[in-house]
Amino acid sequence: MSSPVELYLVRHAIAAERGDEWPDDDQRPLTARGIARFREAVDGLRALGVDVDEIFTSPLVRAHQTAEVLAAGLPGRPAIRVLDALAPGRAPVSVLPQLSRAAPRRRIALVGHAPGLGELAAHLIGAGRALPFKKGGVCRVDVESLTPGRPGALIWFVPPRLLRRLAT
Repeated sequence: MSSPVELYLVRHAIAAERGDEWPDDDQRPLTARGIARFREAVDGLRALGVDVDEIFTSPLVRAHQTAEVLAAGLPGRPAIRVLDALAPGRAPVSVLPQLSRAAPRRRIALVGHAPGLGELAAHLIGAGRALPFKKGGVCRVDVESLTPGRPGALIWFVPPRLLRRLAT
């Protein structure tokens, strides 16, 4: 029996507010505060022993920036790739098929948005309701493989505040 695939689902960090300054929602960046707080959260992930082989991100700027902060703070600085299925409005069931074609790895981080990320987590573990991700929150779900099958196991679900506390 092969080892499970570790999926780390990461909601993007605090981004600029929607409004006149950012008429294209896809281009909204992280705030300086969002970057600083997420760097601390990544330190907490390292304290938990998190190590990933590859990071997949939504194509939106704020998610890609979050992925960059994540990669910079993890051992080996994992590569970042865009996965269109992580964009807002995409069905959670579309993520694993796209991921299985793109990622032969065993430890994968997925950076995305609410409510899609919470819906994906629920889909992966067979829950009836989306998990409520805070900005910068992370959960780990282990699945037997990236192909449809039995539900995965929720190993942990940590809000960003706790991750930051683990870093100290």
